Amino acid sequence: MIDWGDFEKVDIRCGTVIEVNDFPKAKKPAWQLIIDFGDLGIKKSSAQITVHYSKEDLIGKQVLAVVNFPPKQIANFFSECLVLGLSDENGDIVLVGADQKVPNGSRMH
Repeated sequence: MIDWGDFEKVDIRCGTVIEVNDFPKAKKPAWQLIIDFGDLGIKKSSAQITVHYSKEDLIGKQVLAVVNFPPKQIANFFSECLVLGLSDENGDIVLVGADQKVPNGSRMH
């Protein structure tokens, strides 16, 4: 069990995907996402979501991400946030997000 203070340390924010690039050096198929988090700025993330989402599907889509992890190097790319998703019955990732538009940078609580 964690306490409320532990949960408050995890900074989950909503952002809008503004750019999607191929990531040929990733070990598993992935996209490089560029996400606008409003006042927090622009952050990059690698996401293994190619099964359910095309590049065109992702542009303008709001996603939830943990934004207070240290950057993680994946091949030649530095991922600055962790986009959140759930595994479907085949183990492929389905994104978690708001069901209505919210301001970029909105914090989950």
